[in-house]
Amino acid sequence: MNQMNNQKRHISVWTASAFVISSMIGTGVFTSLGFQLQDLQSIFPLIMLWVVGGIMALFGAMTYSEVAAALPRSGGEYHLLSRTVHPALGFAGGLVSATVGFSAPAVLAAMALGKYLSAVFPVLDSTLIALVTLIGFHLIHGCSLRVGTVIQNGTTGIKIGLILIFIIAGMLIPNPQSISIWPQPGDGALLFSSGFAVSLVWVSYAYTGWNSTAYIAGEVLDPKRNISRSLLLSTGFVMILYVLLNYVFLLTAPMADMVGEIEVGYISGVNIFGDVGAKIVGMGIAVLLISTVSSYVYIGPRIMQVMGEDYTLLKFLSIKNTQGIPVSAFGLQFAISMLFILSSSFEQVLMYTGISLILTTTATVSGIYFLRYREPHLPRPYKTWGYPVTPAIFILLNLWIIFYTFQAQPFESMIGVTIIGLSIMIYYLNKKFEKGTI
Repeated sequence: MNQMNNQKRHISVWTASAFVISSMIGTGVFTSLGFQLQDLQSIFPLIMLWVVGGIMALFGAMTYSEVAAALPRSGGEYHLLSRTVHPALGFAGGLVSATVGFSAPAVLAAMALGKYLSAVFPVLDSTLIALVTLIGFHLIHGCSLRVGTVIQNGTTGIKIGLILIFIIAGMLIPNPQSISIWPQPGDGALLFSSGFAVSLVWVSYAYTGWNSTAYIAGEVLDPKRNISRSLLLSTGFVMILYVLLNYVFLLTAPMADMVGEIEVGYISGVNIFGDVGAKIVGMGIAVLLISTVSSYVYIGPRIMQVMGEDYTLLKFLSIKNTQGIPVSAFGLQFAISMLFILSSSFEQVLMYTGISLILTTTATVSGIYFLRYREPHLPRPYKTWGYPVTPAIFILLNLWIIFYTFQAQPFESMIGVTIIGLSIMIYYLNKKFEKGTI
């Protein structure tokens, strides 16, 4: 039994941390600023977006660390919500995570990769690049655990190195923009404005992935220690990088040049390194995005696999090959990815992805109160710092974001809610199917 368990658990704390960092650092931080500048044009609120988003991610990671370490099974929101709140909500959270939670971000990262490479090499088609990237990583992770984890660790190391070089070079630019990070008159009102709240959707998306270890908890070595370590250390590290990176974007490029643009990293790179150097930066960011696509492609099918083990209608998703890779789930995730990439714009996919994930993570964090009440004697290797205040802050800030987002983006918001509603309907349909009433 111990030998079988060791074979199942093969992910070290470093590989788990690599998945967290790779999931977080990607599309969002290199694309969000251009959209945020449409509503906010003051430095202090723009920087505070990333500080507030980072604090929220840390509070969320603290809560997930307690619940996931106490209930160490793969599946993320599906498993955690099913155990703490209700199986119907867990089923909905699982479908959201498996579809818009991982398939859509993988597509967004691939689309951004295509945009950056086509900016460097205009003859290349950005959509074709995205398609080839998605096909390649579904084949790699769907065929070999060893090759997949080696690629993940290696590309994550390269990613961190490139970002640090970019930040240092930006700080040393001879002719920076004249900006100040200190509050200016009117900034206080902006911090509580609807524009700030809606911009936090973009930031929340950029921080998406802080909970990645929870999705592969069943494969992590020594989960009682390593789940919390990988979540908290990685989230804190990424928060520091994000604040510095966005400061460098604003320091090196005029705001007017970045408003509404996706390739803000490339625009900043032109001002730091010149046209030739910017092409190298664009290629570097493309490499960086490769690890993001890789992490999302790897993790998503694990949620589908666990759901397939528990529900008759989804049983086909539990099919694994000799290495324990959920091949049917990989096939379904690939089909969903193709649907996203061929049917929606970048901004649309990002917005309803962000809203759906905010709803599911908020519900999951609230589950800590249910678990503490219902199972007070459950062994908890890690306990949330600041409980019950820190989970409450996370929940309240997310509800504030959702309130203003529904006002500003009603169509995308309703898509997010509809996905969750349809998922709950499928859960009860499965219950009737198992009872033989349909």
